[in-house]
Amino acid sequence: MFFPPLLLLFIFLFFFIWVFLFGFLHLGLIGYAFSKIGISADYMMSLLLLSLLGSFINIPVKKIPNNQLVIKEVITYWGFRVKIPCYQPNYTIIAINVGGAIIPVLISLYLIGQFGHIFQTIIAVTVVSMVTHRFAQPVPGLGITLPLFIPPIISALIAIILAPNHAPALAYIAGTLGTLIGADLMNLKKIEALGAPVASIGGAGTFDGIFFTGILAVLLA
Repeated sequence: MFFPPLLLLFIFLFFFIWVFLFGFLHLGLIGYAFSKIGISADYMMSLLLLSLLGSFINIPVKKIPNNQLVIKEVITYWGFRVKIPCYQPNYTIIAINVGGAIIPVLISLYLIGQFGHIFQTIIAVTVVSMVTHRFAQPVPGLGITLPLFIPPIISALIAIILAPNHAPALAYIAGTLGTLIGADLMNLKKIEALGAPVASIGGAGTFDGIFFTGILAVLLA
């Protein structure tokens, strides 16, 4: 299934942010920051770009019967406008977003393998999960949404406290896994009542927070 997690205007905004970071990288201003996250600068910029491009790809994993779908063309949440894809009106499709879930989770697992700190990681992910779950809001027709800056800010603070020497890596791990667990997975039971044609884990509603968590993790170094 191919559709953007946000209106194309916001996708272009995220792309320009990526270009901005790419420019600073080649000016030598943030090259050292990338080395502290455990991934080389070129690889990390490529992975962020893949996350952005992969946000258009959703892999269906389950169908939930639903007779009360909300049919709207665009829904606004926290200032972001999301165009809702329209599919069969008798079920909700549960999907996994490639750029907002699969790629960030793989990066997080790699970072965990590189740095260890399992105890600090569990605490950080748990804290971010609880906070994002508290702020996550169900939006009829769309799914579960979350304020843009909650995941990166909370993950940055907890990472600096628990592992100041590896704050960028821990911030990325906690922000990514914490958002997916707290905002998406812990709210799966609410999806059926929201009447959304598609509920994408790591997609609309949470992709922006996950993407900015990766950006902030790099800038933290």
